[in-house]
Amino acid sequence: MTLASLSPQAALPSPSTAVWQLGPVPIRAYALCIIVGIVVACLVTEYRLRRRGVAPGAVLDIAVWAVPTGIIGARIYHVITSPEKYFGTGGDPMKAFAIWEGGLGIWGAVAGGAIGAWIAARQLGIPFAVVADALAPGLPLAQAIGRIGNWFNNELFGGRTTLPWGLEIHRMDPDNPGHALRDDAGQPILEPGLYQPTFAYEAIWNVGVAALVFFLDRKLRLGRGRAFALYVMGYTAGRFWIELMRTDEANTILGVRLNVWTAGLVFLGALIYFVRVRGPREYLIPLDAATPAVPATPAGSDVSQVDLSAREAGSRPAAPEGYRVVDEEQFRAYQETGAVPADPVADAPGADGTSADEATVPAARSDTAADAEPDAGDPDRTVEETEPTRDDDRAGATGSGPAERDS
Repeated sequence: MTLASLSPQAALPSPSTAVWQLGPVPIRAYALCIIVGIVVACLVTEYRLRRRGVAPGAVLDIAVWAVPTGIIGARIYHVITSPEKYFGTGGDPMKAFAIWEGGLGIWGAVAGGAIGAWIAARQLGIPFAVVADALAPGLPLAQAIGRIGNWFNNELFGGRTTLPWGLEIHRMDPDNPGHALRDDAGQPILEPGLYQPTFAYEAIWNVGVAALVFFLDRKLRLGRGRAFALYVMGYTAGRFWIELMRTDEANTILGVRLNVWTAGLVFLGALIYFVRVRGPREYLIPLDAATPAVPATPAGSDVSQVDLSAREAGSRPAAPEGYRVVDEEQFRAYQETGAVPADPVADAPGADGTSADEATVPAARSDTAADAEPDAGDPDRTVEETEPTRDDDRAGATGSGPAERDS
């Protein structure tokens, strides 16, 4: 009795086609899944950024940098960890650029995307930790959607199984990527038996990680990048055991798949960061925010004098040049009243014990005093030339100035 004979009748099917032609343009299921995942991640991140005070649309500026650098990083990681496919015997170096044929490493994608997001965050004046925490639930959702592309490609499956959810795998045509080999009758050829759908396990796990990060972040008010560290821990914990189930070719270290080692090391790094870093959640207000001037309400009137129609008719404000970090209480007060909280840096006392604002007052007074006091370096100037007399004051009050008196 063989394992195949024990296979149940129920099974998960796999698509026999992963590429469709739209005229001369190939439409690849894997690319569509990646795009949909990016859109979902952007929507989630935009929602979370705006709740932290970032101006609308900032996520698009971040994605312009993070998406390309993430894809480049993912491809670089794949090529580095599987060099024999491109630079070994029979390898084709130009295939390293054929990203449409598959081969993206999530570790490189996260690292490359982080570099792009850091660049964008600096340009926008947003702390990078705020961006990372906002992205934390959206990224695993994007990964879950991307794993559906592996289902279309009939790849990233595990060993043989007799489970009811065992996966049928097509034998793909190497000369016609994205299409299954077919027999003489035109039917797609299946590999014998059923296989563990490890890509589906990872997709389900990632959805769970997104939910975990969302609810724990909401309950614990995580900040300073700890929500992102929580995502990393959750993802790598699942990737560790799922990677052990996969049977596709991979480089190994001491007989263990490279990605298993990577998952373990990254998990430890994220755990150390999560435990050691502390601090409240950061909220942001624009650097150029100003307390709105509200006209006084006439006595005895219960009608607000604020012109709301002018506010609604105004054009969308431009993106701020940068942001200032405040705590949650200050942010809520700013949202409700529009009053800008005091800046502890600007209001910090100087060397003489005065605040930054107060320090500017003596300078202004000194300029005035310089005009009023006699110049000690000019002996020809007299007190009468530098100080107004009582007669001058009286003349000024009646409209006659010193010039009229001298004449």
